[in-house]
Amino acid sequence: MDCNLPGIDLHIHSTASDGTLSPDEILRLALKSRLAAIAITDHDTLKGSREICGAITSTPIGFLTGIEVSVTTPFSSGISGSLHILGYGIRLDDSALNASLETLQSARKNRNPHIIDRLNALGIDVSIEEVSQISGGAQIGRPHIARLMLQKGLVKSINEAFDLYLGFQKPAYVEKYRLACDQAIQIISEAGGLAVLAHPFLLKISDNDRLESLIVTLKEMGLQGIEAYYPEHSPEYTAYCSSLAQKHDLIITGGTDFHGAVKPGIQMGCGKGNFKVPYAVYERLVERHQKMR
Repeated sequence: MDCNLPGIDLHIHSTASDGTLSPDEILRLALKSRLAAIAITDHDTLKGSREICGAITSTPIGFLTGIEVSVTTPFSSGISGSLHILGYGIRLDDSALNASLETLQSARKNRNPHIIDRLNALGIDVSIEEVSQISGGAQIGRPHIARLMLQKGLVKSINEAFDLYLGFQKPAYVEKYRLACDQAIQIISEAGGLAVLAHPFLLKISDNDRLESLIVTLKEMGLQGIEAYYPEHSPEYTAYCSSLAQKHDLIITGGTDFHGAVKPGIQMGCGKGNFKVPYAVYERLVERHQKMR
C-alpha cells in the first residue's frame, strides 16, 4: 500500500511522552504524508496536544485532542497486567483530568529511580541523570531508559532492552500506579472525551468470548470505542473488532502507535508500509463526539 495515499492516524506519541518527534515535527510529517486527520495520544500528558493545537488550525488536517492512559484491568476479566484506554476530543483545561494526570506523572517519576537501581544491581551502568538528558525534558519512561541502554551499547535494540530487562516481569521491571479502569473512563468522559480501548490484540486474549465479555464490561463503565485498526492486527482481527463494535454500538478507531525512532519499523499513517485507516473512521468518531456533547 502506498504510504502517500490519504489516510488518518489517531495514535501518535510525541516528545511530550516517549516519542522522538516534537508535536511540530509530527505536524510537518503528517502534512508531508498527506494525512487527512491525526491525534496526539501521549502517555499521561496533554502537553503534546496543547503544543500542536495552535499550529494545526491553519492546516487542512483534521485534529482531535488525545491521551493514552494505562489502567488496571477489571477484576472480573481475569486478565493480568494492564490495559490502555485512549481518550479523544477531551477538554485540555479540565481540572479533574489534569489532576489525575499529575498523579500519574508523579508516580511515573518516582518509579524511574527504582528501575535504575535494579539495572545497577544487575551490573548495568546507567544513571537517572543520563536518562534525563536522553528525554530532552519530557517525562521519563522506560523507552528513554531503553534508548540510553542502546546508545551505550548495553543492548542491541530497544526491543532487546524490554525483552531482557524492562518488560513486564523482567529483572528491572517495577510495577507502577494505575488508575482503575472505570475511574479513567469516567474522567475522560467528564472531560468531554470518548474513551476507547487501545490495541486489544496486545492483551493476548485468545478466547473471543473473553474479549467480548471484557468489551461489555468496559461499555458498562462508559467505553465508547475499540481501536480496531492497528499495525499488529491482522485483517481478520480488525474485522472481528469491527463486528464487536457494531454489535455493541461502539465506534472503531485506528492508528499506528507511532513513536518515531523508538519504533523504527512503524511509519506514521502507514505502519509497516501496508497499513491505512480510512478517513471515514475519523468522520464517525467526530459524529459520535458531537452527539455526546
